[in-house]
Amino acid sequence: METDRIATPTSIAPTPTPTAIEVEVEVSDTQSHLAADPEWLAGLIRRTLASRGVARASISLALVDDATIRVINVRHLGHDWPTDVISFELSDPGDPDLVGELVVSAEMAAATARDVGVDPRAELALYVVHGLLHLCGFDDHDPEGEAEMRRTEGMALASEGLINTFPLVGIAPTGPEGREGLPWPR
Repeated sequence: METDRIATPTSIAPTPTPTAIEVEVEVSDTQSHLAADPEWLAGLIRRTLASRGVARASISLALVDDATIRVINVRHLGHDWPTDVISFELSDPGDPDLVGELVVSAEMAAATARDVGVDPRAELALYVVHGLLHLCGFDDHDPEGEAEMRRTEGMALASEGLINTFPLVGIAPTGPEGREGLPWPR
């Protein structure tokens, strides 16, 4: 019997899942804009990292409001506006473990989801996956890297049964009050 095969470009092919996965996840939720399930978020982080071949990691996820992420954005990136997610890679080069922190604006996820009429969990998941991909070495500061990141985000969200909200929203320019919709800085 002949089988048709579709070649998947290696740049977007999922990395084989490691057999022994040790991913420590800590979730902190200091915001009141979106009810978030820390167990589900920890599972999303573990599954996303496993799909990228990460076997050992320690990830901290902080769900915050726009005011808090704005302070962090100013302090660490020099951008005086709230943003969706900021990733901090804490591993040293050559470390066998991935160590990082994600700071996510749940307030922005809730507002953006409301604006485009989608489940806020999908928007929040997009921010988490996007930040994790940065920790895994993805870069979206050139057209090729951006395209690869968008494809990989879409695959990760689809594997969770979630809509990829990025095509609905895109990257919003900075508005008069200094607010970005989805700037994706690192």
